[in-house]
Amino acid sequence: MSTTAVVLSKPCTLELAEVTLSQRQPSDIVVDILWSGISTGTEKLLYQGLMPTFPGMGYPLVPGYEAVGIVADAPDGAGRKVGDMVFVPGARCYEGVNGLFGASAAQVQVCSSRTYRVPDSLGEQGVLLALAATAHHAIAVGGARAPELIIGHGVLGRLIARIIVALGHPAPVVWEANPQRREGDHPYQVIAPDSDGNAGYRSILDASGDHEILDKVIPHLSQNGIITLAGFYHLPLSFVFPPAFMREAQIRIAAEFKPENVGEVLRLINSGALSLDGLITHRMAAADAPRAYEIAFGDPDCLKMVLNWRSVS
Repeated sequence: MSTTAVVLSKPCTLELAEVTLSQRQPSDIVVDILWSGISTGTEKLLYQGLMPTFPGMGYPLVPGYEAVGIVADAPDGAGRKVGDMVFVPGARCYEGVNGLFGASAAQVQVCSSRTYRVPDSLGEQGVLLALAATAHHAIAVGGARAPELIIGHGVLGRLIARIIVALGHPAPVVWEANPQRREGDHPYQVIAPDSDGNAGYRSILDASGDHEILDKVIPHLSQNGIITLAGFYHLPLSFVFPPAFMREAQIRIAAEFKPENVGEVLRLINSGALSLDGLITHRMAAADAPRAYEIAFGDPDCLKMVLNWRSVS
């Protein structure tokens, strides 16, 4: 069996191609993908050839960990049934092609336990669950104080801010250098970084991926304050030691989301406390994937690009 997938054959070389599916395992369900999102973090690094060595890394590869589809086939006892809408955070089901992360394809085979049942009403917004769960994990990891300052007003930064408010914490301040991304009506304050004179933030969370961020934010940190790194950094991070020493600063790293983070995000969405509206700004047919990736990575007005797979058999 084969499927049509986005294939990154080498840095900056991407196409839609037929790939062979590996032998289906007894616990695998088959999912017809409806929509997949393009990540401007890890996928951009893969596209640019800047991704550090990572398990499963290597070209050619099928990217994607933000996919939503309909179960087309499921074994007895799988916990999923034909017709269920599910979120697929990745799939490794190809021969001759690496699956990192493998969900940007017309059809995937994936262990049912790796999928998440989502309400049909969520539709294309289901592709945002990966970033929403990542945002929830970044806030919750270590049980630390909710962030008071967020760096970056992309999709991840917006979701972090929205989830903080949805959880009942005080609204954070968000730094954003791009004036266009500061526009809009938000339940929190979005400001230019150089306009912030606050030097007493107890918890700061970086969602920008800027490897030089520590020296920019440590002067705004309170005594014993915490900085959480929630971006993905392809260059080494460093900082001037004395300012951090004087504050006895704490630095922590938020990694991948856990299943419980997805559950909590779905609970917030279903309760009406968390909205995903306004985060998907661009949509294109999967057949136009090469152009879609160019726009996703090159257009500052593009927050989230979604590929529509319904016309791809």
